[in-house]
Amino acid sequence: MRRFLEKLTLASALLPLAMSAINLRLLRAPPLPRTNTTCRVSLLIPARNEAANITGALGAALATRDIPFEIVVLDDHSTDGTGAIARAIADPRLRVIDSAPLPTGWTGKNHASAQLAAAARYELLLFLDADVRIQPDGVARLAERVRREPSLAMLSGVPRQITVGALEWLLLPLINVLLLGYLPLILDRKTVPGFATACGQLVMVRADAYQAIGGHGAIRSRLHDGIALARAFRRNGFRTALTDATPVASCRMYRRNRDVWSGLTKNATEGMATPRGLPVWTILLGAGHVLPFLLPASRPVTLARLASILFRSLIALRFRQGFATVLASPLGVGLLLIVQWQSFIGKLLGRPVEWRGRAYSEGPSP
Repeated sequence: MRRFLEKLTLASALLPLAMSAINLRLLRAPPLPRTNTTCRVSLLIPARNEAANITGALGAALATRDIPFEIVVLDDHSTDGTGAIARAIADPRLRVIDSAPLPTGWTGKNHASAQLAAAARYELLLFLDADVRIQPDGVARLAERVRREPSLAMLSGVPRQITVGALEWLLLPLINVLLLGYLPLILDRKTVPGFATACGQLVMVRADAYQAIGGHGAIRSRLHDGIALARAFRRNGFRTALTDATPVASCRMYRRNRDVWSGLTKNATEGMATPRGLPVWTILLGAGHVLPFLLPASRPVTLARLASILFRSLIALRFRQGFATVLASPLGVGLLLIVQWQSFIGKLLGRPVEWRGRAYSEGPSP
C-alpha cells in the first residue's frame, strides 16, 4: 500500500507541473492596441448592496482610455444606497438603471446581467463585478484581443486577486492553481464544452454571439455564471478563451473569512462538488499537494514534494501571489477540499444555496 501511495502522490504532483509548463506559455495577456480602435464597448456592472465598492469600480471604469465606451450599472434592489451613490457620479458616459423583480427560476446575477445586456448600446459587452478595478488600458486591450480573433465570441480572465485575510490568501490563489494545473488551454482553440471555463468577475462577449445563444437567459438558474456562460457559447459552436487578466484588472473578492467560505461553497455546487467530479478532484489535489507532506520521506515522496512546490511557485510568481501561499499550499488545498465536500453534502441534504441575501432552495443543476 505504501508503494502505491508513493507512486500515486508522485504522479499526482507531476501532472499539474507538466500541465502548467504548457499552459503558462499559452496563457497570454491581452495585447496593447496598435491604434485607437473603432470597436465600442459597453461596461456592464451588476450591483447589489455594493456601497463599499461602487465608487471605486466606477472611478476605475471611467478612467478607461483608447476606446469608445459606455458604463451601465444595474442597482439590483440594494438596501445600502448603492444606486444613489452611483447616480451621484455625474458623467454622460454613465447610466444607472433599476432592476425588475427577480423572476422565478432565475439567479440574481444572471437576471441582472441579462437586463444590463438589454440596455447596452455597443457591439462588445464587458461584464464586470463591482469589486473589480479595471486598468485604464484594460478595456482596450481586451477588445483588441477579440478584434484580432474574429472567431472568438467570449474572452475572460482572472483579475489579479488582492488577498488580505487568512482565508483569502490561503484559498483564492487556488483559482489559478486549478485553471493552470488541470485545464488544457490548448483546447481554447476548439469548441469543446466540457473544457470551457471563465471567471465571472471579468467577461467580454460579442453582443451578436451573446444574443444568438440566448444570453444569460440560457443559464438563468446557474450560480457559477462564468463557467456556465462559456459552456453555453461552446455548445452553440462559438469559441471562448482565457486570457491573463493580471495586468488589466485587480479584484478583492471578499473582505471577511466567512464570505470567502460562503462564496467558494456557492461556486462549488456547479464546479468540483459533483458526484462524479469530487472523488476525482479529491484524489488529484489531495494526492498531489497534501499527501506528499504527510507520508514518510522516500525518493518518490521527495520528488512529489519538490514537484508540488515548484508548480505552486510558478503559479505564485506569474500571478503575484506571494511565496507564503506556496508554503501554505497543503493547508490551503486541504481547506479547499473541505469546502467542496461541505457543499456536496449540503446539496445532498437539500440545503438551500444562499448568496447576496437570496436563497436558492433547489440549488443549481449540475
